[in-house]
Amino acid sequence: MEIFTNGSSSFSGQGVASGGSRSNFGGRNKRRGAFKGRNTSASRNQKNLPRITKEEDASDIIAKAVKQASLNHKNNNDSKSSASKTKKPSSGKKRQPSRMGGAFSAPTRMHTYKNKPYLKTGKDVDSLSGKGDRLKIMILGGNEEVGRNCTLLEYGKDIIIIDLGLQFPDEDMPGVDYIIPNTSCLKGKEKNIRGVIITHAHLDHIGAIPHVMPRIGNPPLYATDLTGAIIKKRQEDHRGSPPLKLHTIQTKDVLQLGSFKVEFFGVAHSVPTALGIAIHTPCGTIVHTGDFKLDSSDKRQSVEDRDKMIALGKKGVLALMIDSTNACLTGRQIQEGEIQTNIDDIISNAKGRVIIGTFSSMISRIKQIILACEKLDRKVAIEGFSMKSNIAIAQELGYMNIKKGTLIDAKQISNYPPNKIAIVCTGAQGEERAVLMRIANREHSHIEIEPGDTIVFSSSVIPGNERSVQRVKDTLYREGANVVHYNMMDVHAGGHAKQDDLVEMHKMIKPKYLIPIEGHHAFLREHAKAAIAGGFKPEENILIADNGQIIEFDKSGKGQLTNKKVITEYVFVDGLGVGDTNHIVLRDRRELADDGIVIVIAVVEQRTGILLNMPDIISRGFIYMKDNRELIQKSRQKIEDILKDKDPRSSANGTYLKDRIKDELGDFLFHKTQRRPMIMPIVIEV
Repeated sequence: MEIFTNGSSSFSGQGVASGGSRSNFGGRNKRRGAFKGRNTSASRNQKNLPRITKEEDASDIIAKAVKQASLNHKNNNDSKSSASKTKKPSSGKKRQPSRMGGAFSAPTRMHTYKNKPYLKTGKDVDSLSGKGDRLKIMILGGNEEVGRNCTLLEYGKDIIIIDLGLQFPDEDMPGVDYIIPNTSCLKGKEKNIRGVIITHAHLDHIGAIPHVMPRIGNPPLYATDLTGAIIKKRQEDHRGSPPLKLHTIQTKDVLQLGSFKVEFFGVAHSVPTALGIAIHTPCGTIVHTGDFKLDSSDKRQSVEDRDKMIALGKKGVLALMIDSTNACLTGRQIQEGEIQTNIDDIISNAKGRVIIGTFSSMISRIKQIILACEKLDRKVAIEGFSMKSNIAIAQELGYMNIKKGTLIDAKQISNYPPNKIAIVCTGAQGEERAVLMRIANREHSHIEIEPGDTIVFSSSVIPGNERSVQRVKDTLYREGANVVHYNMMDVHAGGHAKQDDLVEMHKMIKPKYLIPIEGHHAFLREHAKAAIAGGFKPEENILIADNGQIIEFDKSGKGQLTNKKVITEYVFVDGLGVGDTNHIVLRDRRELADDGIVIVIAVVEQRTGILLNMPDIISRGFIYMKDNRELIQKSRQKIEDILKDKDPRSSANGTYLKDRIKDELGDFLFHKTQRRPMIMPIVIEV
């Protein structure tokens, strides 16, 4: 690390990345009294004042900087909060309204309700009966994104929750592992929660369980045997969490959870034992499909109880909450039976090794791959901790039968000819640390791409992952591999219904109200358009809710989408921290990634405010300063000019000095470089 002192003019390649604040390039109103309040304490001997030199340990300076910056960050927030309560008198000038609207005037991207619309989607006027309790439905996650699925139903003092999933972070969320539902609306109501029901074992439906369950009082948790076993295994990775009150259910079971009578029906999806749920309430029956597609073939991945669905429609359904993940796609989802032939063909025609990337929870897909390899006498290596765990669970419960000797360890791959090897691994979504990415980057301890390898992406790309998946494909092609993905060949039968399947489900269930769920807002709108084209009437009975928007039903069976909302802001999981990373922290991380940071360290005499040394500068990620020595020197001179004391009789005002450095040095650097680094001024008073 290089620190710029009196005799140095080269910037550091290292820096500090905490507690900073981006400079205000619009400029602030200059305050008078930078040095105010006479200090009557005894004068120090100027010769004995401390000075920062080259020889001083850089780590000491940075440690002081971080500590002071953290305290200042907190104090600045407190002062801004109190200042905002006292408004300045109007100058008489009328402020010009912004010409931009909608997303352009929306709050920071990290807020869950990202685009606060000018047009309200719900009702402000209550049109329901005022007598008795109402059924309230709140989607806490999944209606403005793909993932983080969580639905809450409340009647009187009874609450049930369907799914507790996670959402993988977007590219503008550096350092975040994943996002979980915000359950702050349940604070104080923990005793009213009668149970949490899980529809299936995918992470976007179970991933938040270890984090959320302790926060909501650890209520009973209901899941099928396979889903429950995967949840239990995952819970072992979160030591210190209280044991779950896990109850195993089957499609024939009926639960009475307070005011709610709950029944189940099987749905076809890309993991066994996937469920749909029928909730009988005092206001009517609510059907929640979970993730589903329509597939009645004998090779489907989970049992589809179509007779139960039709029976529910005949009895009368108040509202259908239905999966919209593939609502933008026309036609019908291909059936799983068509996949086996394609997998057989790919593996049999491959002259070298076959490496297949898929989801760790797609147990039936993995089963199909292993079956094809057994037919062709190929050994199979499973790579990925979660995939190995899920296969072991599926074998134990009887959902997967594998011949003895088929599975081998990755270390044994070199013992067999390439045309006798298949590798099944995680990473088909381009995850940075997943197995396929590590293989592509030559970071795996036992597997490297060889010319002639066939790489199969046996999963569709989750919206938002397109760029990372493309990067992996590019790398694999450069290594000489042959890449096959679902756009080239039917190697992935999606687990979500397309438009024609959705319309057929509408006609089977025959709901009075249709509530599209699970997907971006555009997906929900496309679902509504498909429903109307398919004959759903009346159109006003299609309720498209945002996350947190409350849907209400009265006992007469009348429903409304209100404009009332509960809090659904993102809760970030970052390492061991849950909820301690917010949109402000992420904003700072993005700013550091954009233009870097410049730390200014200035030492002033506390009594008089006199600058004692030429200011020191530390930087990271701004520019390569060894090639910009002139800019360094001018920057230090600019800081010296900013800190000149025009009234040596008054003491230093550190807060004012820092604000001036942020504003004026920020303007100076932007003028010189057209870049806006984060400016972190550290004023040490001695």
